[in-house]
Amino acid sequence: MSEGAEPVPSFALTVRVYYEDTDAGGVVYYANYLRFMERARNEWLRALVGGPHELAANAGVLFAVRSVALDFRMPAYLDDLLTVTAEPLSVRGASLTFQQDCMRDKEVVCGGRVDIVCVDAGTFTPRRIPTEIAAVLAQRSALQRRVL
Repeated sequence: MSEGAEPVPSFALTVRVYYEDTDAGGVVYYANYLRFMERARNEWLRALVGGPHELAANAGVLFAVRSVALDFRMPAYLDDLLTVTAEPLSVRGASLTFQQDCMRDKEVVCGGRVDIVCVDAGTFTPRRIPTEIAAVLAQRSALQRRVL
């Protein structure tokens, strides 16, 4: 980040835990944190550069998850309200890295790092993020790295 620049706040989405999100014990089933994080990333992208249909139609690209690393810290339960964040850490030629947290109040119940890759909407092969989209995304990256 350039000196004196204010950090970009995380995007946040509120999610209520429903019965369908839990296991038999009323605890959020671990894989559902990925669903919550996916929603937050998609809403962040939609707000900045458009939803998947717009990106495919206008820029010929989509974004797909390449890798995920999660850290489960404490359980979330049926009817909890979770704040799910999407904080872009870097924008590179064909990919973005996010720090994402699912929080109850101010406590992180599950955190993770998610890498997504830009793919051609027709062939699903990796490709560089279009310049105009990369510029918008780089402006919102917490590290303000230059696009390579």
